[in-house]
Amino acid sequence: MSNTDGYDFIIIGAGSGGVRAARIAAGFGAKVALIENRFFGGTCVNVGCVPKKLFSYAAQTPAEAKLAGSYGFDVNIENFDWPTLRDNKTKEIERLNGIYVRMLENANVKIYEGHGKITGAQQVTVNGEQLHGQHILIATGGKPYKPSIPGIEHALISDDLFYLPELPKRAAIVGGGFIACEYASILNGLGVEVHQLYRGELVLRGFDKDVRQFVAAQMVQNGITIHNNADVHEIQKLASSKKLLWEGGELEIDEIIYATGREPNYDNLFTDNMAPELTDNGKIRVNESFETSIPNIYAVGDVIEGMELTPVALAEGMWLARHLFSGNKMKPLSYEMIPSAVFCEPSIGTIGLTEEEAREKYGDITIYKSDFRPMRYSLSDMQPRTLMKLVVDTKSDRVVGLHMAGDDAGEITQGFAVGMKMGATKADFDATIGIHPTAAEEFVTMRTPVSE
Repeated sequence: MSNTDGYDFIIIGAGSGGVRAARIAAGFGAKVALIENRFFGGTCVNVGCVPKKLFSYAAQTPAEAKLAGSYGFDVNIENFDWPTLRDNKTKEIERLNGIYVRMLENANVKIYEGHGKITGAQQVTVNGEQLHGQHILIATGGKPYKPSIPGIEHALISDDLFYLPELPKRAAIVGGGFIACEYASILNGLGVEVHQLYRGELVLRGFDKDVRQFVAAQMVQNGITIHNNADVHEIQKLASSKKLLWEGGELEIDEIIYATGREPNYDNLFTDNMAPELTDNGKIRVNESFETSIPNIYAVGDVIEGMELTPVALAEGMWLARHLFSGNKMKPLSYEMIPSAVFCEPSIGTIGLTEEEAREKYGDITIYKSDFRPMRYSLSDMQPRTLMKLVVDTKSDRVVGLHMAGDDAGEITQGFAVGMKMGATKADFDATIGIHPTAAEEFVTMRTPVSE
């Protein structure tokens, strides 16, 4: 069967980048087809940002209840019902799925539910039907990675956390990245005995070293056992449990969740002659206009090099739609000063360069740091702490890195991202009057540099 009318834009993948590109393109009058074979909203809405944040809120409840006692409230939360949290989350995700579909339909985007495969320079096959389009966008996102080791079939992937039939008493999270730290914190907060296994020396590779050390120490203080230098080489299935083995160690556990990164989702996406050129990291190589090595085929989001963040995919999809259909010449998308957050406990907010990156780029930098116990815990015996850090290019006085670990880190760093995007200097920070008493004011009251 053939679509003789043809489309201006065929998009494979209804995640953040694909949906945004579809809606913006349709708004410019383009005839758009969107293909999705799993769920609308992609990883973020279904098995990523949204359910993860909801579970993170839930995991903070025991600590909030304990804190309430110091304020005179008698709060009893001994009875936690996992199915209630899980199923309420699922209802919310289903509601969001419906919103995505309605938004696309209202924008006059044609939806195809099925597996899309690029079979020609301007041709995509879905459900046995050939669609023809002037431009094709690959926005299929990523999928959890699992290593090929003996017994790996006995481990779950990160997606599975959101649909567990019951909470395990003991769980192992394998991985040291932000997803692994978030999952470890969530399960720990919900009362699970958590072991986090990481093959390296310190979790959260790629983040500022002070933040990495601070967060790891706080996670351990919260009750998580972190096994560093634990490169798992085998999983054994026992009668009623599972065993992880690594050089110099082993661990018997009830459930294992792998969060060892993600890889691009190219499953059966191309015919042999239509696969675009890849980078050394296995991502689709694109130019500054997101065009692949095959003319008129584009890619955005987690399938290309860059920060694997939902807002980045949204920005890329929106930029591409405007580039192709607005009639205006677009400046290349800027990736400078992109803020991000990690919803582990303590949470992390970060903008710009780490101290290590700034030293390499600028040489002479000035560091400001503050480590304190937040005021909200002062009436209790609880000991959470907050770390704040500024990285300044000494020559220009520009703040090139801002990092926080502690309560509301994501909310606080989002506001500072505006100023840093505009090129704020340390003098600008110093001239800003703080809001007292808040944790955020610490960023504008740090005056003494950290000595070398």
